Amino acid sequence: MRIFLAAFAVGSLLLATLSPRVRAQTQTPSFAPPIPQFQIPVNESLTYAVDWRVFPAGTATFHLQAQGNNVHVVATAATIGTVNLLFPVIDRYDSVFDRRTGCSFEYRKQIQEGRRRITGLMQLDYGRHVQKISEKNLVSGTYKEQTSPIPGCVTDVLSAIFYVGSQTLQVGHDLHFPLADGGHVVPVTVKVEAKESVVTPAGTFSTIRVQPTAAAGVVKNRGNIWIWYTDDARHLPVQVRAHLFWGTITMHLTRVDHP
Repeated sequence: MRIFLAAFAVGSLLLATLSPRVRAQTQTPSFAPPIPQFQIPVNESLTYAVDWRVFPAGTATFHLQAQGNNVHVVATAATIGTVNLLFPVIDRYDSVFDRRTGCSFEYRKQIQEGRRRITGLMQLDYGRHVQKISEKNLVSGTYKEQTSPIPGCVTDVLSAIFYVGSQTLQVGHDLHFPLADGGHVVPVTVKVEAKESVVTPAGTFSTIRVQPTAAAGVVKNRGNIWIWYTDDARHLPVQVRAHLFWGTITMHLTRVDHP
């Protein structure tokens, strides 16, 4: 049950197809800055309905706030209905990245899943080329810290969703970039697969479908994931879908707010 809810939580969706074995064997790709014409959706809130197969399972949100040259992204995920009765989830993820370079500076998580309570912080120090990770289990009281190397620039599991949107998305041309997560630097390949029309509660969109994977290909028994971005300068993520062995999770954009 937990893997289902973790996969539906926004940050975990992007890493659904990655494994530590692949991380250790693949060369770290370079990191390209956002393209000049990209219009990042700052000072906006994106709200999604989350379905498991055909059943409503939860809600998810992204809120992006400009902070000088940086962008602060807050993502939340919460269960609803029967799923909430069986296994309640209230998760929050925060990240900060440079809107000019795409480089992440910080990633935080606050996880409440059933009886599980975890807080975590990842700080990226480009002067020393290290990521510093701290994590506390609020139930057991255990605490751990870790420091590991990073290359010149990386993204994190939350900012990566918008980093992909900041790049040129041309069908048939793959993207490659390094992602810092859990003390590792994950080489990610994003396959730009097709243009499609997508209907969500927020409207009908012309989109570009992409599939993020480990650089060595989709890992067995880890499932597949796709993200649909609007085919315009904003590249809004309007739909996310993960196919896992226990079923399919889909996030559909329901509204865009301008606070």
